[in-house]
Amino acid sequence: MNDVDGKELKSLLESIRFAYGYDFTDYSEASVKRRVALYMSNKKIKSFSDFSNTILKEEKAFEEFVQELSVTVTEMFRDPLFYKSLREHVMKRLATYPFIKIWVAGCATGEEVYSIAILLKEANLLDRSVIYATDINQHSLMIAKEGLFSIERMKEYTSNYQKSGGKESFSDYYISKYNSVLFDKSLRKNMVFSSHNLAGDKSFNEFQLILCRNVLIYFNQHLQNRVINLFHESLCPFGILALGNKESLLFSEKRICFDDIDKKEKIFIKTK
Repeated sequence: MNDVDGKELKSLLESIRFAYGYDFTDYSEASVKRRVALYMSNKKIKSFSDFSNTILKEEKAFEEFVQELSVTVTEMFRDPLFYKSLREHVMKRLATYPFIKIWVAGCATGEEVYSIAILLKEANLLDRSVIYATDINQHSLMIAKEGLFSIERMKEYTSNYQKSGGKESFSDYYISKYNSVLFDKSLRKNMVFSSHNLAGDKSFNEFQLILCRNVLIYFNQHLQNRVINLFHESLCPFGILALGNKESLLFSEKRICFDDIDKKEKIFIKTK
């Protein structure tokens, strides 16, 4: 993507916002360039001009590009020590509420959503919880709703689960279905999947816990600030915000509104 300068890219992103209502203008330029390059390579598009024309004239091509642009790298109980910290420090706080609302923002294909549901179930909190799972990628949301994942990942996911402090038999949470596994409907019944764009959409509820892991790193500082403000607005007093271990509140204007629950695992509590 060396032949594309910042002005060309910015012009395309502005055109996308005007044509489709999706705002990627505050995404990290380096990240967007990598995604554009990958899309062009996969589709054998030779020039950025051809790419721009295709994206702006063909809605199907644009939808495919959104799938490429929205990061879908995820796994169940990813970073097990993070989930162990949730078990030890967060579940007992959630237990003090009569009804628990959780937002998993940027849920991708849903592995993290099912991980949270399992934590809630093992803490006897799932029946009085609702998990709102959102993403910009409609294709990912469809996968998440189905609760159908590759059987090849189960060995890794079982190991993650055990390292997170899980004491049950992980295989009890799913049934095998050909080369896939289907997670139990008791986990899915309290999930609400919906499209939501962190770059432009507003708060839609008040939550006791918000998780947004490994998403902010793809935004520039301006958009990171906007999203942290959105999360602050969406949390109840003493609500909990959990970020990815590569992310931080350090440069956010709302940093003074949060105290650390687990500094290493980037879990915070709203105090102001």
